[in-house]
Amino acid sequence: MADDPRQGAVRFTAAIPVLRIFSEDKAREFYLDFLGFTVDFEHRFGDNFPLYLQVSRGGLVLNLSEHHGDATPGARVRIITQGVAALHRELTAKNYRYAKPGLETTPWGSRDLTVADPFHNMLCFTELDARD
Repeated sequence: MADDPRQGAVRFTAAIPVLRIFSEDKAREFYLDFLGFTVDFEHRFGDNFPLYLQVSRGGLVLNLSEHHGDATPGARVRIITQGVAALHRELTAKNYRYAKPGLETTPWGSRDLTVADPFHNMLCFTELDARD
């Protein structure tokens, strides 16, 4: 589909989901230790203020926020992924106490690995057209 000439050359390059968190320790355990993300930056307006944290891994960027107005807990993010079976093997090998994600092949041909974070946000890593 071509860009609308009335709008100029508009190009979207990425979306960065903001996910609500309630515990810095649990967020770090899940996103850094279990999922293997690294911290890009973290910000607080001062001592005893909520945390705003950006994490990334392999081109995926997520913002995690303790600020009550930034997001609603219970979001679902679908993440287009290459190598979802390898990610499944990696996560399974960690034997993480709070998540034992499965790998599902859908009738329409994608392969999905869905995992809930400690704050009820669902991350669905999806490999499109992953038929064997």
